[in-house]
Amino acid sequence: MIRTFFPSLHDRPRAALAATVAVAIALAALPFVLGLGGNRWVRLADFALLYVMLALGLNIVVGYAGLLDLGYVAFYAVGAYMYALLSSPHLMENFEWIAAAFPDGLHNSIWLVVPLGAALAAFFGVLLGAPVLRLRGDYLAIVTLGFGEIIRIFLNNLNAPLNITNGPQGITNIDPVRIAGVDFSKAIEIGELRIPSVTLYYYLFLLLTIAVILVSIRLQDSRIGRAWMAIREDEIAAKAMGIDTRNVKLLAFAMGASFGGVSGAMFASFQGFVSPESFVLMESIVIVAMVVLGGMGHVPGVILGAVLLYAIPETLREIARPVQLALFGTELVAPEALRMLLFGLSMVLIMLYRPTGLWPAPSHGINPLQRRGAAGPGAATESAAADAAAGRS
Repeated sequence: MIRTFFPSLHDRPRAALAATVAVAIALAALPFVLGLGGNRWVRLADFALLYVMLALGLNIVVGYAGLLDLGYVAFYAVGAYMYALLSSPHLMENFEWIAAAFPDGLHNSIWLVVPLGAALAAFFGVLLGAPVLRLRGDYLAIVTLGFGEIIRIFLNNLNAPLNITNGPQGITNIDPVRIAGVDFSKAIEIGELRIPSVTLYYYLFLLLTIAVILVSIRLQDSRIGRAWMAIREDEIAAKAMGIDTRNVKLLAFAMGASFGGVSGAMFASFQGFVSPESFVLMESIVIVAMVVLGGMGHVPGVILGAVLLYAIPETLREIARPVQLALFGTELVAPEALRMLLFGLSMVLIMLYRPTGLWPAPSHGINPLQRRGAAGPGAATESAAADAAAGRS
């Protein structure tokens, strides 16, 4: 992890440790600093962490395996609705046999619901991946886009004849997270220190985000990660080197989807309400933009892209109107319109001047200019494929 985030300090363990401690202290103190301006800023940090998890999940599919997925928000929705259905009175109010089986109500533990959400999202990831194994590029993007819309439409219409999702009205009264008797929907007091609910969720999301980062880094350096990258560079060469491209692709879809499912479950517990309007196509496009903007296949870059593309537009939403009133005495452009305008402009500029992202993955391998008779462009792919294939033997 130190090598990924602090490559220049890899050979200086004390400096790397000091940098890690400094970052940890900054992240721990961040909600209290943001809280000075009100809880809405801490809430913004909470959602930024959720989007970091989503972007890291999509990075496995898009960044590592090179499979363009425009329906990733579907897995976010699956995790959210799984948590909502298993931690709210909705099913009991609509199905008598469930009410009879659980007289005390459906109040499942987070330790049960979150793994179930991840597993169900992974299942849907395989369900999406199996029919599209032969597709790439634009065709794959169109199919995955359709899958995301199908999930949203199903959620919007599964209120008749059996009311499973409550349709466009959504599901309310979702239980908050409870760990060791601590209710995350209520502030707690430790001596004279009062920790609000949004700060409790911040630390929970931060721990989950760190876990997702560690898994992503380990996957990147593993045999599976090398196989994904070999497929991304040249699928035919990867197959020729003995990589089972079918199963490796399915694993990428499943693993990326599971991260989305966990993030969705946390979203449902944090909001206390879910509806299909939270999982529209624009959400998928924004998550893809986070991966591309930061740097595909590079964990620190993806984190940077997620934070910037969520935090900056939301900050503009908060300050755009006061700034315009102070400068011009009136609101010339609606905050939402200005937010989307700057979002689009930033994407155009990044693609023009930083096409590999703000923080792209470092290039590896031997510079052909430094070696006579260097191999051709496919050498890196064949090397990665050979490493992945050798790991199985």
